[in-house]
Amino acid sequence: MTRSVYVTGIGRGDGRQVVELGMMELLTRLVDRVGVFRPLAHDDRDPVMELLRSRYRLARPTAEATGMTYERAAALQAARGTDELVSALVDRFHAVARESEAVLILGTDYADTGLPAELALNARLANEFGAAVLPVVAGRDRDAATVVAEVRNAHHAYTSLGCEVLATVANRVRAEDAGEAAGELQRHLPEPVFVLPEEPALAAPTVSQVARAVGAEVLLGDQTGLARDVRGFVFGGAMLPAFLPALTEGSLVVTPGDRADLVIGALAAHAAGSPPVAGVLLTLDQRPGDETMALAHRLAPGTPVLAVPGGSFPTAAALLGLEGKLTAASPRKAEIALGLFESHVDTTELSGRLSVVRSDRVTPMMFEHELIERARADRRHVVLPEGTEERVLRAAEVLLRRNVCNLTLLGEEGAIRRRAAELGIDLRLLAADEPAGDSAAAHARVVDPERSPLRERFAEVYAKLRAHKGVDFDLAHDTVCDVSYFGTLMVREGLADGMVSGAAHSTAATIRPAFEVIRTSPDADIVSSVFFMCLADRVLVYGDCAVNPDPDAAQLADIAVQAAVTAAQFGVEPRIAMLSYSTGTSGSGADVDKVREATELVRARRPELLVEGPIQYDAAVEPSVAATKLPDSQVAGRATVLVFPDLNTGNNTYKAVQRSAGAVAVGPVLQGLRRPVNDLSRGALVQDIVNTVAITAIQAQQQARSATAAGGTQDQQKRSGDA
Repeated sequence: MTRSVYVTGIGRGDGRQVVELGMMELLTRLVDRVGVFRPLAHDDRDPVMELLRSRYRLARPTAEATGMTYERAAALQAARGTDELVSALVDRFHAVARESEAVLILGTDYADTGLPAELALNARLANEFGAAVLPVVAGRDRDAATVVAEVRNAHHAYTSLGCEVLATVANRVRAEDAGEAAGELQRHLPEPVFVLPEEPALAAPTVSQVARAVGAEVLLGDQTGLARDVRGFVFGGAMLPAFLPALTEGSLVVTPGDRADLVIGALAAHAAGSPPVAGVLLTLDQRPGDETMALAHRLAPGTPVLAVPGGSFPTAAALLGLEGKLTAASPRKAEIALGLFESHVDTTELSGRLSVVRSDRVTPMMFEHELIERARADRRHVVLPEGTEERVLRAAEVLLRRNVCNLTLLGEEGAIRRRAAELGIDLRLLAADEPAGDSAAAHARVVDPERSPLRERFAEVYAKLRAHKGVDFDLAHDTVCDVSYFGTLMVREGLADGMVSGAAHSTAATIRPAFEVIRTSPDADIVSSVFFMCLADRVLVYGDCAVNPDPDAAQLADIAVQAAVTAAQFGVEPRIAMLSYSTGTSGSGADVDKVREATELVRARRPELLVEGPIQYDAAVEPSVAATKLPDSQVAGRATVLVFPDLNTGNNTYKAVQRSAGAVAVGPVLQGLRRPVNDLSRGALVQDIVNTVAITAIQAQQQARSATAAGGTQDQQKRSGDA
């Protein structure tokens, strides 16, 4: 039976889009087919529905996932009564529910709906849909006592109308009142109550949203600049010396267009490292000359300069009260919202209260969710050498917002801070000697290898490790300034749990320091790699597609064993297919014989593993082919770990499957090192980096557990010997 959650409220301004997004994320972790249904909508575009459709790849068009417009609903209710309205909406809902394992329902927004008794209608619809209710109550500008009273009233209102309340959320509560309100509510209500504090980054509109709100023309600026948050407004009228001290980070400068001095002054201050502005908005339909605009572009490339025909006063009036919105065009805000939800909502408890059975299928989205959850459960510390790279900074913000891991970014601190400010990214970086404070929140620091006090220590370590290659202290002192070497030494010395690099460096630049400094694990013969290939309904493990060009039989066997261990670490039951152009005994030749020998070596080394080879790809993954070629095999048709005979075959196959079958390729994930270091493709997307960092954190968790277990075993042996 479909299980549905009805997110609703008691009035306007509750910011429930954060909760709707968070619940969608939670449901997609549990099941494959999650539907979204909005019973009533306005005529204009539905930004939240479009965000959910875009982010979660929903196939059903918005029109088919909507009951009807408010205008039509009000007319139907007035003409034929509430029962007829509800009946029509129930029919529309079930059309979505029939195709879904769970449905998220977005309640009415209390904004000029023309419907009487709107709360009662939401309750009636929830009951008719068979949905549990999740009320969201606005806490903005209210003290703790008022928030508690409002939440209790909302809970009583819905329960008195026969609703099953899943949990209740107080949203946008002042940070100083959140703890008190949460404690008091838990004493009064039988269901869980979650309190989400006000998040300024969500309330801040982007420059692009400001431009749409006032009808501004974009004179300068790229998409990155237009995506910056506007955290405040500075209205320029004074002379430059009095104007500059008023600039604050993330502010939008609003000034008449004939004040070229203020335009250039604001952008020059930005370029010089003063608090970076979000952009400049020119009024009075005045435009600076071409030379001024060219200079503005050179001073702060990408920083938006907008123009409106009206004066400063009507422009200010239009900007008053403007708030940011979650839309498909603002993925960064979606990540901030998810981070807020996951930091303050016990998703494990909420999952337990949902009558949703976890799907046997594993979709790409479910696999990615699982990575984030596992990494967050035992937070680790990962170093990112490419600290000024845009994709790395964007990934870092996602990782920090969602509490996935603690981070160290390598590079010159001023350059990293300026680059983050230009991109509108808030990393909330800690100073080198600043305590982390609240352990519940992930944090980041910047380390400059050239100026770090660790440089001397690392040089001594590296010189000792490479003395047999003629490396002395002076050469080592220069080498460890390289961010890849510095990051790798942080991992070796236990100052970080893992490293991820490669967005702007070659694979060799990432892996060579690991070979020299961290070295191969005692239980592995070589370092190799795997990709997690997330297909529509399952996850396969491909190895080796990135490191070893032409492994011999012994190396191929080692790759297979390591890949099986990696697969098991990430919840994939290992059934190994040793791939070749021949299946079973049907072919011969040096290439087939190599795979056959490797298969026997795997069986001898790890007899408990299920392995088949040589075997062709189709016989490995397709049951109908396996039934013909290897009918008695425990692996054929069900393989989950596919080991390719050489790098050429593996690399081409993974890319063909990725591009042709629409698979999500997560990796390469390196295996066989003493400590986790992972390489990125130089074409990696932000989500690829997030996934790889999460995998690195999980590898670090596994290694820490193994070390603890090994230490415990040694202690037991020692105690036994003492006895």
